[in-house]
Amino acid sequence: MPIERTTRRKKAHNISFDGPSLPGAGVWIVIPCYRVRDHILSVIGKIPPWVEGIVCVDDHCPDLSGEFISARTTDPRVVVVRLDENQGVGGATLKGYAEAERRGGRILVKIDGDDQMDLSYLPHLVTPILLEEADYTKGNRFTSISHLAVMPRVRIFGNAALSFAAKVSTGYWNVFDPTNGFTAIEASVARRIMEKRISRRFFFETDLLYHLGTLRAVVRDVPIPARYGDEVSNLRITAIVGPFALRHVQNFIRRVVGQYFVRDFTVATVELVAGFLGLVFGAIYALNWLATREPGQAASAGVVMAAALPVIIGVQLLLQALNFDVLNVPARPVHPYLRAIERIART
Repeated sequence: MPIERTTRRKKAHNISFDGPSLPGAGVWIVIPCYRVRDHILSVIGKIPPWVEGIVCVDDHCPDLSGEFISARTTDPRVVVVRLDENQGVGGATLKGYAEAERRGGRILVKIDGDDQMDLSYLPHLVTPILLEEADYTKGNRFTSISHLAVMPRVRIFGNAALSFAAKVSTGYWNVFDPTNGFTAIEASVARRIMEKRISRRFFFETDLLYHLGTLRAVVRDVPIPARYGDEVSNLRITAIVGPFALRHVQNFIRRVVGQYFVRDFTVATVELVAGFLGLVFGAIYALNWLATREPGQAASAGVVMAAALPVIIGVQLLLQALNFDVLNVPARPVHPYLRAIERIART
């Protein structure tokens, strides 16, 4: 018997697994370029050879990034796209997606040109899409305390607050660090996304998550540490707090209406309606009693219950709806279906 167990173990060790192959996978890099002249050549030089193409999008850069890249790089994979006017990181990324997809890219990876991103993690970002486990992957700098050691404390607090707001507005309760620009998307999903009205400026990554939710695309976080050097950020916190908050509220309302009242009708819909009505009724009843009571009059047990019970039940129903929403995160990738539809359409 011991001999048989040893033999079985040896046989198990001889079993091989052929995983996804990165060469030939159709991976293209998209780099929005705006005032990254000091770092862009270093970034291009670090891109591994299995990447099939590199699209550098000159977002009407005052430093003439496009001309600089064309003159200095010798990498034959590099394609430079020049925009006639500045469209922001979102507009530049979408133009890069379109160019890479037109040239045959199947997995489109967006990176920044400021050398903040560790390109050794590219396989980590691409593999879930190759395995058909995700439609969109993104970096997450918050998966380890060691990853946060180099991040400024202000950024840690700001990203944590933005992450919670993004969970509420996009419905992707399983992801964090929504403003992380190290992302990968499957080309057939990117094609549908490019048809939508996505924010072109700094809200781009978060707005993209919202629109991915309308497609029920699967999004996965990939643990990737942050890197900071002498780069200069174009983002000003004080200038984006108000617009970001407004966009989160708008996307939340649009998502709830679309997901639970237009495209589907679930138990969460009933809980939302009943919970909101109970909460409003209890609050109005209590305020009306306070406004019409006699001076010094104490509330009876019946009045207290008439006001408190609808509020308590309403809050419980809204919490149940929230729990349903948390569990309703997309779990089945859509890009295999989209690819099949495209193949059928071509025949």
